[in-house]
Amino acid sequence: MTTAERPAGPPTQAGTEPPNPFAGLGRKFDAALGRGLAHITGRALGPYQTAVVRIGFAFTWLFFLVREIPHRHELYGPDSPWAWDMAERLLADNKAFTVLMWSDSTLWFESVYLLAMASCVGLLLGWRTRFMSVLFMLGVLSLQNRSVFMGDGGDNVIHLMAIYLVLTRCGQVWSLDARRLARAGRHPADPVGIVLWVLSGLVLALGTGADQLGGWVWLLCLWGLWLVYGLWWMVERYDAGEPRTVLDIMGNLAHNAALLVIMVEVCIIYATAGWYKIQGSRWQDGTAAYYPMNLDYFTPFPEISTKLAGFGLLVMLMTYGTVLVQVAFPFALLNRRAKNILLAIMIAEHLGIAVLLGLPFFSLAMIAMDVVFLPTVFLLWLGSRVRRLTDPVRRLGRGARPREGGAPPGTAKPDGPGSAGGPGGPEEPGGTPGGEAGGGGSGEPAADPTAGAGPTADPGVDHTTDSAPGTRPTWAQAP
Repeated sequence: MTTAERPAGPPTQAGTEPPNPFAGLGRKFDAALGRGLAHITGRALGPYQTAVVRIGFAFTWLFFLVREIPHRHELYGPDSPWAWDMAERLLADNKAFTVLMWSDSTLWFESVYLLAMASCVGLLLGWRTRFMSVLFMLGVLSLQNRSVFMGDGGDNVIHLMAIYLVLTRCGQVWSLDARRLARAGRHPADPVGIVLWVLSGLVLALGTGADQLGGWVWLLCLWGLWLVYGLWWMVERYDAGEPRTVLDIMGNLAHNAALLVIMVEVCIIYATAGWYKIQGSRWQDGTAAYYPMNLDYFTPFPEISTKLAGFGLLVMLMTYGTVLVQVAFPFALLNRRAKNILLAIMIAEHLGIAVLLGLPFFSLAMIAMDVVFLPTVFLLWLGSRVRRLTDPVRRLGRGARPREGGAPPGTAKPDGPGSAGGPGGPEEPGGTPGGEAGGGGSGEPAADPTAGAGPTADPGVDHTTDSAPGTRPTWAQAP
């Protein structure tokens, strides 16, 4: 076909250019970027997920400490096989933090152990959550770093999560702080928080003077947290303008970044565990689950373990199923239904490990990490069921006293995510100078700062029913 015979293209007017397919792309990108920045700086995402993570890890560590009270001296105390001089040499190299090395007296060890248990109770209840999360972290690090060879995989998870929780606003809902904030208003008097802040400053000063804080990194971190808490209290009390907004944005960024790190940590743990299992010959031939059920150390119920190990098909399904679930979980996050199904399977698997292999603390720690991916609607449903179960106890404690006026317990005031007065109040730690709002410690659904945000409010979390009627007061919903 010659050039003259080729069909002509669509007629165009002389001097006009065809439309640019990239027209307006820059404006769309800027708008999307603005919405994304507003999303991660305007609020702390996943309030219910982080609250359950807080409760789960505080309960797990408390359960462990109570269980090991008869053996505490052998684990972390003066009778530990990891002797005092060996611990000193190791800590001189790795600069790990532990207050147990401040003194070798038994009284000091007992005081630290009791304080660690007290911090678990405070964090579990959400009382002065900001202060208690830091105290919880210091208790975990102090005990575990004293005897580094006494732990297992569950202890490593608790070790990491104790640090991450300091950066989260994990007391927004289902905490005594949130309840106190809802009852007292935006600026409640908080002398207890101020006293805790002053006492913690004195302890830091003593530790710094004695050069016992474990190096300049911990020196900067602990003093930085202490100064940020004091600055936040001052700004909240005397300046509600731009400084408050800036600090609130910084707190939201710290919380959301820590939440993302927790999610990535879960994916890394399961992915690496699954891919390493694939390389093992026992996992390849489907017999790996047989061997731990025949070891005395991992058979608290030998009759049950023996019967289960006798079913070859069941052993093969358990072996291959474990590998499949662990490898597939990071990819399942792309599909909500697949993610929820695998979450249910993994939680059931950890419950089985707790019972059959006698590893309850490891299983509880892993389940507490898994719940960060649970849908908000399920957590609200679970909270309502817990509230029903605890209603008789709460009514007994409240007696026949009429309820005070104002917002119902467990909900935030409509004037925004306020804070709790003192440096030890409900604002969450880790340079999280932002207010706490939301549900109280009763387990009831509460004002959700993610209300009205749409299905993308929390990464990896279902929000299709977050704004369902009955889950929060109408005045707490976004306009």
